[in-house]
Amino acid sequence: MGAIKNGAIGSAVVFSVISVLSAGSAFAETPISTASDSPVVIGTAPPAEPEESDLIEVSDPESEPTFKPEKPPIDTPDGVYCSPKNVYKPKTKGTTYHVGVGPTNANYNGTSRVARSTFTSEVTGEVGVSVTAGLSGSVGAMVAEIEAKYDVELSLKMTAKLGNSIAVDTPPKRTTNGRYGVYRLKNTGVSYRLYSNCKTSESKTITSYTPIKVGWTLWES
Repeated sequence: MGAIKNGAIGSAVVFSVISVLSAGSAFAETPISTASDSPVVIGTAPPAEPEESDLIEVSDPESEPTFKPEKPPIDTPDGVYCSPKNVYKPKTKGTTYHVGVGPTNANYNGTSRVARSTFTSEVTGEVGVSVTAGLSGSVGAMVAEIEAKYDVELSLKMTAKLGNSIAVDTPPKRTTNGRYGVYRLKNTGVSYRLYSNCKTSESKTITSYTPIKVGWTLWES
């Protein structure tokens, strides 16, 4: 989508703007009002991208990954038994990262007065979980452990919908950029397999990005 054109400006435009929407609110389903007492958070640079190079987009969160841990050791002491299972333990809660659905919109205000920029999402898209290689067990089980440890509500998939709008102030001679999509929470943990002889496979560090809310990310340039 191309840049949204400035409307005619006869005087400085004063208006209230909206805060970034969280998933599950009524506004996530329909175009939103521009009336609010809470200011929008506008950054000074585009949102950061994940640094991991081996991220896997998960299509079926409940399926077992292709990674299989090595065979258990053969030395099993008499009377020692553990119920075999895949184990995932969250370790570090990170920040949120934004995945855009559709193009980034930009509006340049070439006037000497404050202008209003209105952005509207033009596509509907679904965003799921991304995880680095090596997870033992299902992604669904991993997400449940993250929710329990940090007392957060996550989702295996979230949908950013067509027609969601947001309006913000664009200062003179500045460009406001807007991208609609899904915020995902970063988490780092360890994954391993517990065998029947109570020994474990080598633990692997796993980084994941899990949907937490739908909304806009905004920045000026």
